[in-house]
Amino acid sequence: MKIEDFGVEIWMNAHETTCRLNIAETCVDSITFAELMQMAGKTQAILGELNALKLTYGAIEGTARLKQAIAALYTGRVASDVLVTHGAAGANALLYGALMEPGDEVIAIVPTYQQHTSIPESLGAVVRPLTLRIEDGYQPDLVALEGLITPRTRLISLTNPNNPTGVLVRDEVLAGIAEIAARHDLWVISDEVYRGVNQADDVLSTSIAEIYPKGVAVGSMSKAFALAGLRLGWIVAPPALLHQVMIHRDYNTISVGMIDDLIASIALENREALLARNRQIVRTNLEILARWVDAEPSISWFKPTGATVTLLTYDLDMPSREFCKRLLDETGVLLVPGSVFGVEGTVRIGFGNGTETLKAALPAVSAFLRKHGR
Repeated sequence: MKIEDFGVEIWMNAHETTCRLNIAETCVDSITFAELMQMAGKTQAILGELNALKLTYGAIEGTARLKQAIAALYTGRVASDVLVTHGAAGANALLYGALMEPGDEVIAIVPTYQQHTSIPESLGAVVRPLTLRIEDGYQPDLVALEGLITPRTRLISLTNPNNPTGVLVRDEVLAGIAEIAARHDLWVISDEVYRGVNQADDVLSTSIAEIYPKGVAVGSMSKAFALAGLRLGWIVAPPALLHQVMIHRDYNTISVGMIDDLIASIALENREALLARNRQIVRTNLEILARWVDAEPSISWFKPTGATVTLLTYDLDMPSREFCKRLLDETGVLLVPGSVFGVEGTVRIGFGNGTETLKAALPAVSAFLRKHGR
């Protein structure tokens, strides 16, 4: 099976451990184990739980405790609708493996995380892109969406909130996607790893799994929950589909780690406190970023409504990869070139990282823009 190079991951692998100021990071500033246990009131009790944990494969589909905690994130969902996976990346790969046949067609709302285009293509599917436009506030055009459907269309995919724009699909638009999918009996895969750190309120945004019977939600502990080190994700979907996914999962993941399962359970059982901490970081940083954008004549954007990332359009006569490489070499600041998402003339910035890192990096970016400006 041949597959395209994974642009954003190759870029991050090459530079994230050697840069001086990483504002390309997509996760909320990671919480420590000690901070999480203090938040959960388990500083003393956790050692007993760990000592009693027999390190077997454990529950292959995820423990009942964890699956119930995940199901509680979704209105009307129960533990039997949940499958625990090795990160959201594992979830996405398993879903396409279970759903795609050569010749099938996928409508991918782009820009997006590259898994949602390259994996189906590698399986012999045809990907039909629906491109988000900044003039539409990065909301999907429903008329254009329906116009892409053919008799071979199998599913629609999206990231919501969107990666890389950081925009949350409005509820009425999400409902429209569900209605179109229902008319044509299509699956909808919604990669919702940034769900939980929205800007407008403190409630979890609407999930496709809550409003459409063939809606499939993918989640993760990495982004909104600030626990990327667990490498733990999940799928929320009808049990019949999960059964098909499990057939594929038996060939690669088997189970996630028992310790990861336990820590994720504790985190989700204390999700309100954890998300409150993470929303504060994201909202503080976004206001810092917004003030910088307002004062920076070479930068424009559509202000994100969710997630921890957004696209910045720059007024500089150089391709985005050159922009980011020269910025890194001259200042030590790491951004992601928009070209890896198919959006040239932009860069992706993360605003979930440590606040002091963001404060230190933005003036360096401004100096770079002045130095190389038109």
